[in-house]
Amino acid sequence: MEKVATRTGTQIRVNDFVRSVYNWMGIGLALTGFIALYVSTSEAMVGLILGNRLIFFGLIIAELALVFSISGMVHKMSAGTATGLFVLYAALNGLTLSFIFLAYTQASIVRTFFVCSGTFLVCSLYGWKTGRDLTSWGGFLIMGLIGIIVASLVNLFIRSGAMTMIISYIGVLVFVGLTAYDTQKLKHMALSQPAGLDGSTIRKGAILGALSLYLDFINLFLLLLRILGQGRD
Repeated sequence: MEKVATRTGTQIRVNDFVRSVYNWMGIGLALTGFIALYVSTSEAMVGLILGNRLIFFGLIIAELALVFSISGMVHKMSAGTATGLFVLYAALNGLTLSFIFLAYTQASIVRTFFVCSGTFLVCSLYGWKTGRDLTSWGGFLIMGLIGIIVASLVNLFIRSGAMTMIISYIGVLVFVGLTAYDTQKLKHMALSQPAGLDGSTIRKGAILGALSLYLDFINLFLLLLRILGQGRD
């Protein structure tokens, strides 16, 4: 009976933690999407953000700073600060991603979103259910991610359409793998939490997990949009 009670308690903690992670991820995605859509319908906001390179790249730098701050210093923050920074990051991302509603038709954005959601769900379920240790994937996927970043920077100068598509297809494979990998890391994090852990620490872990999965989803969506998206005439 004692073992059953212990197992049940562990399962409840894991379920609560995972639910919190996906809830915060969903909040972040919803906020990003709402702000991106709103900005795209405002000529003043479009001119301010997308028409001013200084502001646009300033927002990108701010987003990178927030990601590194949350990832590297979350354990030194309060739960409220970590949550606030995550929400702020999702909001800033909405500002910079507003361009997709100007570059692609809404029908293709919606279609790509559903394709991305289905792909993300399958990969996440695989990462959670598989008995295979995906730890060995980490180094390979990070190398692939670095390669994509370098190739994308090079392509800024050569502006090759063919290279853009190659980067997109490889990027989809990388983020499919990262989704499964990060989900398994999340599972290990949930299972390793000791009983009686304070709520603040649990919240910070949930925010960190939500950020990882949020980044996987957003990047997978953008890469799929390059492939499946229909540009506006």
